[in-house]
Amino acid sequence: MLRLGRREFDAHEPVIMAIVNRTPDSFYDQGATFLDEPALARVEQAVAEGAAIIDVGGVKAGPGEEVSASEEARRTVGFVAEVRRRFPDVIISVDTWRASVGEAVCEAGADLLNDAWGGVDPGLAEVAARYRVGLVCTHAGGAEPRTRPHRVTYDDVMTDILRVTVGLAERAVALGVPRESVMIDPGHDFGKNTRHSLEATRRLGEMVGTGWPVLVSLSNKDFVGETLDKPVKERVVGTLATTAVSAWLGAQVYRVHEVAETRQVLNMVASIAGHRPPAVARRGLA
Repeated sequence: MLRLGRREFDAHEPVIMAIVNRTPDSFYDQGATFLDEPALARVEQAVAEGAAIIDVGGVKAGPGEEVSASEEARRTVGFVAEVRRRFPDVIISVDTWRASVGEAVCEAGADLLNDAWGGVDPGLAEVAARYRVGLVCTHAGGAEPRTRPHRVTYDDVMTDILRVTVGLAERAVALGVPRESVMIDPGHDFGKNTRHSLEATRRLGEMVGTGWPVLVSLSNKDFVGETLDKPVKERVVGTLATTAVSAWLGAQVYRVHEVAETRQVLNMVASIAGHRPPAVARRGLA
């Protein structure tokens, strides 16, 4: 059972986390949701299309203009409070590696801290424990926030992913984060080259086998672009193919830009797997 905010999800229930970037320089939407009203409209649309979680980010993942902790908080805290007011039942996640920002957004009503940089600030898990909110424990290969991998190597990338993510998850629970609110994430592209991310996907079942719910953040990433030699705006098909494979292997939570398309893929995979009946079943019966 995965429990986040007011919601509970059983082991075979796929969960969509919609990305809402509060940045002027995001790699995919180029700041489309930096201002409040477009961002709130994006939340409304994502919820209508089937997102259970809204993931709010105040700092671009890649290199770029420096963003201080105070500026990150300015971009996220008030927005989290307004989303909480308008959408009381939605699960609000904040993508941050900073404990100070985590504390501020939890005060504003966040339900989940998405630590995409793999525990670089150990205090973030302590904040999650103190506020009894969820935590995403990610493998980033020891990379510093907002850096790109350069000639990174692993003896066995999945062995390292398991060591790091399970270790972070166990530490979080020991600190007091509710076990049913902790997820692990292989960290596609983070501290990895394209071959590493493909192998992490291929071996995702090993993460699922740990018993921790697995979150994947695949949407329009560079490993998809390099695999198919496609620019950012032409990676949706590759992303959805990777989503289907990940769903079949047992991942549960999907951090995405395209909510409606992802929902169709996840529903189809769930029905093939026997976890969801067809929405309509008339063929051969009329």
